[in-house]
Amino acid sequence: MSNPDLTTDRLVLRPWPADEVAAVVAGERRPHWAPDFPADGERVIAGIIAGNPDRPHGHRLVIERETGLTVGGIGLKLPPTDGAVEFGYGLVPSRRCRGYTTEAVRALVAHARTLPGVTLVYATVDPANVPSVRVLEKAGLRRDGVVETDEGRLHRYVAG
Repeated sequence: MSNPDLTTDRLVLRPWPADEVAAVVAGERRPHWAPDFPADGERVIAGIIAGNPDRPHGHRLVIERETGLTVGGIGLKLPPTDGAVEFGYGLVPSRRCRGYTTEAVRALVAHARTLPGVTLVYATVDPANVPSVRVLEKAGLRRDGVVETDEGRLHRYVAG
């Protein structure tokens, strides 16, 4: 299965290459990363990818087209379960409040809907994380219940 870049007006969502994953895990710096990349979330995801090299993953780097800098991550938690696929995201603080996350979520959701066997695309969020709730709402997702997790009660948002 091909895993092409997803391009929006201002961003490129690029599958994480193995060398970029290894650099994050090793704590290296790359010249094409924003000064505050990677954030904690990307370090966690890179560790998961590196620890499961043979398992397919749907994680992508978020690259700002204007500068070419990597400014975050977004990804699908593959494989889907009973047709449902969850996604998560994070942008570095220096690139927040620009609409980038909403733009990236829209592109990833549209892509996820084209994947074989995917019938539901969703995200979970702590209701106290108001900026993330707003991103999901602006991207066109709607609240569809509560999920009990190790992290507490999260709200589930589904793509319409």
